[in-house]
Amino acid sequence: MRVDLTATAAGLPQAWSSRPLGRVGAACVKVLRMDELPMEEESHAADEALLVLDGRLELEVNGTPLSVRAGELYMVAAGTAAQGSLRKPRHAGDRGAG
Repeated sequence: MRVDLTATAAGLPQAWSSRPLGRVGAACVKVLRMDELPMEEESHAADEALLVLDGRLELEVNGTPLSVRAGELYMVAAGTAAQGSLRKPRHAGDRGAG
């Protein structure tokens, strides 16, 4: 199965909604549409992989700030508290700054 992640995210009805794509082992693989509003702190019972397609995800993981840029993946361990917000690129050539 081939999935266009950018088109799938854009087709979601609103920001902070997600769509399950399938399972890999015990993990549910989902695409999530975000906006620049911050997400509240949360933690999950399973590890979570955050893949950024566009812009930059500003995270706070266990109180430590970090940036995940377009094309990067960040693994959040199960039970780890994380919150963040998305920063969109300013123009087409700016894939992670902003």
